[in-house]
Amino acid sequence: MRSQDEGLLVRYWAGARAAAGVTEEYVTLPDDATVADVVAVVEEQHPALRPVLEVASLLLDGRAARREEPVGPAATLEVLPPFAGG
Repeated sequence: MRSQDEGLLVRYWAGARAAAGVTEEYVTLPDDATVADVVAVVEEQHPALRPVLEVASLLLDGRAARREEPVGPAATLEVLPPFAGG
């Protein structure tokens, strides 16, 4: 189990992983941060993610997240781009 000192964990799946160039990373944010703040930080760090983030689903601790939703320091945000197939 990780500590809050490591920050919020962002996990990237499929095309988001390819655009970010990493599988996961930790992001340190202020206590009053939102999902939108996390998205802004990772967009700045990985500009190729911008088009993916525009259409991706975001899961916060395993459930669908709205961008205005607050995030905790030890949370996990997952970036899931649309998947093709059926």
